Amino acid sequence: MAPKVQRRLEDLQRRIMAARESLSVLEEQVQVWNDALEDARIRSLVSETPLQQQEYNELSRHVSVANTEMTRRSQEVRTLMAERDELLREWKPKEENG
Repeated sequence: MAPKVQRRLEDLQRRIMAARESLSVLEEQVQVWNDALEDARIRSLVSETPLQQQEYNELSRHVSVANTEMTRRSQEVRTLMAERDELLREWKPKEENG
């Protein structure tokens, strides 16, 4: 059973690393989009044109979707880590006494 558990742990660790990387990239993108959203908001207030308001609304929807995805990915990382931790609690490695 130990090799099977070890493979499962290795798989979970790879998935955690990939999910964290994906989340990190998305967090950076969302930060850029939030900055752009604030600029669009100011432009729409200053210009008071329908085109600027539409640009702001579209970007706002895009940022909202990205934030939802960021929450989903964050939850995925937490779930994978909990699964890994549970597996580690259950795992009883063989003693290596030569």
